[in-house]
Amino acid sequence: MDSGRRPKRVAHLVQETLSRIFLEEFQGDTGLITVTQVEMSADLQTAHVYLSLFGEIEEQALWERLEKSKGYLRRSIASEVKLRYNPSLVFHRDPSPEYESRIDQLIKRLKDDEK
Repeated sequence: MDSGRRPKRVAHLVQETLSRIFLEEFQGDTGLITVTQVEMSADLQTAHVYLSLFGEIEEQALWERLEKSKGYLRRSIASEVKLRYNPSLVFHRDPSPEYESRIDQLIKRLKDDEK
């Protein structure tokens, strides 16, 4: 089997599982947590999970809660995604929204300069 396809398929399954868990158990009244991307290592033992945070979320408290919940999250993934090894989870804040905002500002500035 092509080694490039399997990590992508597993990443998609992990993303679906984590998205459902976050929707059911991690959503607060003040914000939204979205799993924007999951990247699996070639050996499928590490999952880099990228999160976007929207609303009034206390980020520090959220990152601490995620670190404390890694065992639970890994068990949940193991029960839904059948793999030889259960991947370790590494959480990252998705830089895309800030990057997109910066690009929009630059485009707006260029348009304003043309006038």
